Amino acid sequence: MEKLKKDLNKLIQKLENAEDFRATLEDLFSVYPFSEYEYIISHLLAADKLTLEEYYDLRNSYIDRNLYLYIFEISAPRGLGDKWAFGHLKELVPDFQRPNKKLDSRYSGEYDFWLDWVDKKNKHHGIRVEVKTSRAVDFEKPDEPLYIKALSSDSNRPFDMNFQQIKTKCADVFVWIAVWRDKIRYWVLSSDEVQNNRYFSKGQHRGNIGEGQLHLNRENISEFKKYEVKSTEIKEAVIEVYKRQKKIK
Repeated sequence: MEKLKKDLNKLIQKLENAEDFRATLEDLFSVYPFSEYEYIISHLLAADKLTLEEYYDLRNSYIDRNLYLYIFEISAPRGLGDKWAFGHLKELVPDFQRPNKKLDSRYSGEYDFWLDWVDKKNKHHGIRVEVKTSRAVDFEKPDEPLYIKALSSDSNRPFDMNFQQIKTKCADVFVWIAVWRDKIRYWVLSSDEVQNNRYFSKGQHRGNIGEGQLHLNRENISEFKKYEVKSTEIKEAVIEVYKRQKKIK
């Protein structure tokens, strides 16, 4: 949004009555879908300060920078997982199955996906996968709506993504999803790698034994680079992490 505002402000400056126009904007009353930006752009087009081709470039550039802004409008925290993350991962890894007692007789709702895998000795494995999702928002704007304080991946603003309610004994592999306005990143870790990570804080809630949380921020995110994978590599990474933890060749 900051980039769009700067671009529009440069164009407004070209108007003959630029200061009067800015004064009008301060008192402008908007009702969806008519907004301040629609008002500015329509005036710039009418005044020949913005061509239709330039408008298309402006629009496409904004969309590219905000491909995932809609995710910041989803109610948190359960809505983010149930309404978006599970479906998103299922599209990326169709072999992920929602667990049930037929797949795992001990299942009682403690993890999110089940992945069948057959090793070289033709032995079947059921990999329990837990998904955690968070969004990069400006840490110093606590009172703003999420879609306003959503950050782009190249932002230097401070953020704190908290992966909560982590129960390392209840899953074999963890898939973490982090969302920026313009980018989604994925990390795949074994339960042991989460449990033993120096940033993992045990005992998130009093009385909840075995539950913890982990914060990713500008200061420590680079330390998780070895766990990061591309969206097309998630299934293979889950299997490799499981093999590593179970010491399967």
